[in-house]
Amino acid sequence: MPDGAYLFRGQPVHHSVVGDGPPLVFVHGTPFSSHVWHRIAPHFTDRYRVHRYDLLGYGRSHKSAGQDVSLGVQDVLLAELFAHWGLEHATVVAHDFGGATALRAHLLQGLEYERLMLIDPVAVSPWGSPFVRHVRDHENAFARAPAYIHDAIVSAYIRGAAHRRLSDAELAPYVEPWSGTDGQAAFYRQIAQMDQRYTDEIESRLSAVRCPTVILWGAQDQWIPLERGRKLQQLITGSQLHEVADAGHLVQEDSPEAIVAALFGFLPRQQVNS
Repeated sequence: MPDGAYLFRGQPVHHSVVGDGPPLVFVHGTPFSSHVWHRIAPHFTDRYRVHRYDLLGYGRSHKSAGQDVSLGVQDVLLAELFAHWGLEHATVVAHDFGGATALRAHLLQGLEYERLMLIDPVAVSPWGSPFVRHVRDHENAFARAPAYIHDAIVSAYIRGAAHRRLSDAELAPYVEPWSGTDGQAAFYRQIAQMDQRYTDEIESRLSAVRCPTVILWGAQDQWIPLERGRKLQQLITGSQLHEVADAGHLVQEDSPEAIVAALFGFLPRQQVNS
């Protein structure tokens, strides 16, 4: 199945399926898109059926005024995509808001996972930067800012997720979905809808996670400190936490080889060697 669009509540959601074998699903976070897996996913398409998609309101998925793109809807979308892809279970790799989405879909929507890898996930309180709180209070003003100011904000914001400095060429695919009138409005829309209640809703249920779970955390994460990872590891029974040295929140760009190695080590050996 090549790139396509799944219609979710009348809104096209961009997704792709590449390769053949056991299902492996990648879920991105904010303010990213499925592009965030471009250094990771290709290593698995010769052994796995790799599923990637853009969250509603992100990347190449639909963006529109008044749209609900909160964590309260993204787990429902993931559950529908599992059904659309014909998956009864899969190994899921999830980053940032994708972590909250995967956990909510598992604990609230009943999705079954073979294994779950969480990478610097938004999962336990507190979270939300002063910038997020400021956008919540002034969403319309940000959405109407001159394009050059908006582009500078997005670029600086995304660069802050990485430990190393991203080149302009590396940064461009992350910024592009948020450019233009629709993209600019969508960028501040998703920030304005960030609400800790969606993770508070499941925090007390994390001990009920029903699959082997490993957590990767960038040791230099300036967005969500490592201590949140240690707390999450304690809350998910039997989970393992691995710190990734010299990596920030955007481990996929700082240390993609660490994710690839950890994922190969986490997957069942008989599948890796098949």
